[in-house]
Amino acid sequence: MTTPFVVSIEQLRKSYQPSGVVALDGVDLTIARGELVSLVGASGSGKSTLLNILGGIDQATSGRVTIDGREITGATDRQLVTLRRTLIGIVFQFFNLMPTLTVLENVTLPAELAGRREAEARERAMALLEQVAMTHRASHRPHELSGGEMQRTAIARALVNRPSLLLADEPTGNLDSKNGAVVLEMLRTLARDEGSTLLVATHDPDVAAIADRIVEMRDGRVLSDVKC
Repeated sequence: MTTPFVVSIEQLRKSYQPSGVVALDGVDLTIARGELVSLVGASGSGKSTLLNILGGIDQATSGRVTIDGREITGATDRQLVTLRRTLIGIVFQFFNLMPTLTVLENVTLPAELAGRREAEARERAMALLEQVAMTHRASHRPHELSGGEMQRTAIARALVNRPSLLLADEPTGNLDSKNGAVVLEMLRTLARDEGSTLLVATHDPDVAAIADRIVEMRDGRVLSDVKC
């Protein structure tokens, strides 16, 4: 059954022991299917921790997180890997491309890991590379690319399995303003075209402005939630 909310978060807490630092303190948040949401706040506000929990990279201390109707709270490492391959795409600030693989191989890899046939995975990857204007670089390796090209490759990789939820953590933070603007427009357009719900964590007001909603965090809590 299709749910109206791709993301549903209830009373989410994350604390670290033995320091006792509380990174998330009772977060409640829902994100509707197809929404573009910007998550803003100063360093230490909890936004990256929240993205890591939604991406299955970290585990909550308590609370409930549901993604596309599937509860991920308390999931095993194996279950989280499956979720990342099927429901979630992640775009990192520092690209996280495999240095020994070509652009095409980097984009194809998640599809093959998810069980797609090689020919099908390559066809899907090439279609996405065309959309991010990277087909001419398909045989190049990451060290031969500019920062903007690496991030465009990373966007294609994140979308290759048609995720319900696309997470982007400071996606333009490592780029100059010109490349950042290009990457931002591609991210927004592709999320819309692919039907993915997009959650972007950012310090940059220009990045935040692409969203349907801006959620501001402070001290591990949602401070405000405003529709644009």
